[in-house]
Amino acid sequence: MRPILNWLHVLVLVLLAPGRILAAESDPHALDRQALIKLFREMEASINAQDVERMVAQMHPQATVTWLNGEVSRGHDEIRAYYHRMVKGEQRYLDRYLTTAKLGAPARFFGNGEIAVADGTMVDEFFPVARGPFSLNSNWTSTSAKINGQWQVVSMHLSSNVFTNSLLAEATQAIWYAGGGAAIGGLLLGWLLGRRRR
Repeated sequence: MRPILNWLHVLVLVLLAPGRILAAESDPHALDRQALIKLFREMEASINAQDVERMVAQMHPQATVTWLNGEVSRGHDEIRAYYHRMVKGEQRYLDRYLTTAKLGAPARFFGNGEIAVADGTMVDEFFPVARGPFSLNSNWTSTSAKINGQWQVVSMHLSSNVFTNSLLAEATQAIWYAGGGAAIGGLLLGWLLGRRRR
């Protein structure tokens, strides 16, 4: 039985090998792309696990992150400090922050293939301390470098549409409600004053 299994194993490898060779020939960065996708999935998982140490483990010690609120963190210590202030500390803004990230297009490689730039979209869910949860669609751009044979994020930029987003829609709705309430209140007050004069 064992010789048959070994023969089947060799046959499968022989059949799969040409496909792997063709993939490598058509895309010389195929293995790097797989490593980068694994890196980004680990970043996403670390955010959703609220684990900043797991997140910085995917980043170069001198990495730069531009966050959704426009703040910039340079290096692991500043990234940790930002995350602690926003999500973990006593004066935190958020209880939790979840994200679902998608790759917009295949990564582009530069230099000797050791620099990769990728971008995509995110659907973020925020759970603030002072109000109810809300969702925000945003974009990300990341630059990664292959250092000592390992891919690491060296720069990450997060952004959202400042002109059209769920928070602005909520604020606009609140203004309309407040304006409508004030108008109704004014009409009611005028009616009551008119009745008193009679």
